Amino acid sequence: MIYLLITIGVFLTDLAIKHFVDRKYARKVRHPRLGGRIILEKYYNNGAALNLLEKKPGLMRLLHSAAIVLVGVFSYFLMRVSGRPLEKTGVALLLGGGLSNLYDRYTKGHVVDYFHINIGPKRLRRIIFNLSDFCVFIGALLAVAGSETA
Repeated sequence: MIYLLITIGVFLTDLAIKHFVDRKYARKVRHPRLGGRIILEKYYNNGAALNLLEKKPGLMRLLHSAAIVLVGVFSYFLMRVSGRPLEKTGVALLLGGGLSNLYDRYTKGHVVDYFHINIGPKRLRRIIFNLSDFCVFIGALLAVAGSETA
């Protein structure tokens, strides 16, 4: 049950933040926070990370949908197994983040991204993220780490 709550929590939290950002901020206007280490900037991403497949949003939506179905089926069977809390937490984060971004693709035609981390190499500072992106990344790491201990 806790893993379902994690998935729903990630989905709803990111959905609320995206709604707020969409209403409050203009696109491509930078708003520095924390001494410039975080930059808030609304960006509509038609593709995957780094705008991969941005010119083919239908294909991107199809691939994203297929990935979510696979993660959902995997999650269903994983949740029926006892133990493996790290792997289950990772899959719950991955599923919540993936569903939030997929919801954007179907309802808006793009994913709403809203912040940069303005430290580190220049090429990484250009990437605009949302909470779901972090949950997908961290979830994948936790799922892999948890599967290694099983």
